[in-house]
Amino acid sequence: MDRRTLIGAIVAGVIVAPLAASAQTATTVRRIGVLAPAAPDPQDDLQEYAALRALGWVVGQNLLVERRYANGRAELLPRLAEELVRLRVEIIVTLGTAATLAAKNATATIPIIIHSANDPVRSGLVASLARPGGNITGYSVVGPELDAKRLALLRELLPGLQRVGVLELSTNPYYRAARKEFEQACRSLALQPIIIEVVAPGNLENAIAELARRRAQALFVQNEDLFYDNRVPIMTAALRYALPTLTVGRDMVEAGALVSYAPANAENDQRYAAFVDRILRGAKPADLPIEQPTKFELVINLKTAKALGITVPHTLLLRADEVIQ
Repeated sequence: MDRRTLIGAIVAGVIVAPLAASAQTATTVRRIGVLAPAAPDPQDDLQEYAALRALGWVVGQNLLVERRYANGRAELLPRLAEELVRLRVEIIVTLGTAATLAAKNATATIPIIIHSANDPVRSGLVASLARPGGNITGYSVVGPELDAKRLALLRELLPGLQRVGVLELSTNPYYRAARKEFEQACRSLALQPIIIEVVAPGNLENAIAELARRRAQALFVQNEDLFYDNRVPIMTAALRYALPTLTVGRDMVEAGALVSYAPANAENDQRYAAFVDRILRGAKPADLPIEQPTKFELVINLKTAKALGITVPHTLLLRADEVIQ
């Protein structure tokens, strides 16, 4: 069996790994839903299934996953969330703030697990991280403190930096809620933020051109599926305007960004799987504190640095988890 066939078989649940000792009987099939704003990514599914399998939940054997994708159209999320509610799934797993808000508006009783989202307190999703209350818990992947660390990294790479362009998704309420903290983080580093909100793929190139026109010297691309799905045209435009780019995620660096500082994907998947496991075994979301990342990955693209004439400090290279040549 070749690698592609093997991966397909695992995702389909055809090949079943041995269950962990704590697994439920194979005759009990549980159903969860996944709500995502982007298009399907089979590789992501494979990683998530592996994390669940380690806890005894095997897709196609004792777990059924109903997936609903908005394919980049955020306006479809409310309808898709309602569809999952009608299917009577036991859990709705949400990817991103917009998907979590849609699920929250669709149900106050079905447990909602945040797989990844901006600060859920500032986004109005939960009352507090320690005591979320209601039917929502999960994993928060970003906050003003983490953005401040990213900006400090960019400042270390570009000592003469004064103006940084920022791409934000206009439909995500987190950015407006955290705007003061973000601007303060910029001021503490003697940086002037130039923020442009984007709502659709067709706006991206014009947004980057406008940042260049307003004399931005670097680009900060926030962690959004819209930006991830369009990472190649974003990085192509950024390089065209000689804008060194700070992003969130290794794939963005592979597409041409200069640097990424992001939570480790493996930890994210493990935390998400642990939440699913605990709730399927009887835990209540209100009793499970929102968790935050403890492991981060710094990735630097030396090829991009060379193309932009940037010398990466040796101390930063030593701290990097990966350097793309």
